[in-house]
Amino acid sequence: MSKNILDFIAEVGMLKRVKRSGWWVLGMPHEESVAEHSHRCAVIGFVLARMEGADPYKVVMMGLFNDVHEARINDMHKVAHKYVDVRSAEKEAFSEQMDSLDGEISAELRMLREEHDSQQSKESIVARDADILECLIQAKEYVDMGFENASKFFKKAPDHLQTESAKRLWQAAGDWDSNTWWEKLGKFER
Repeated sequence: MSKNILDFIAEVGMLKRVKRSGWWVLGMPHEESVAEHSHRCAVIGFVLARMEGADPYKVVMMGLFNDVHEARINDMHKVAHKYVDVRSAEKEAFSEQMDSLDGEISAELRMLREEHDSQQSKESIVARDADILECLIQAKEYVDMGFENASKFFKKAPDHLQTESAKRLWQAAGDWDSNTWWEKLGKFER
């Protein structure tokens, strides 16, 4: 079993190399990896869970493991969704990943995945909002760096946010400059 766990850890490490495909469709020169997205998604999930009174553990875990299947099938942008049954492929890849893990670990991750996919609990809704908000914030950062094409994500994605906290954060991002957070941390002298 230890080797299976190590294999799973190595497989999840592949997510550091899998690029988020929606960004390369837009022609972004240095698109983020799935691992980078998942990490910040979990952080945003924690914050939103606290703001919404949801269980932060469950939300963080959903954020961390939501895209783990992409180590096997890659990240498929919305154009691919037109031609490929992505949801079925995601479920099959995830199921096979879980088959090689210890029963207790596998059972917990399967339960969290099922809850996330059902979108019936407060935690699953918060986790989905964290995923959407992370994408929106990434797009805002790209726009603030001069890649205006990323603003295309602003058209439909905000409409999918469900929690008041995520909506408020996204509204606040409208006139926020993502490149200035560090300026208040030190004095700049000539």
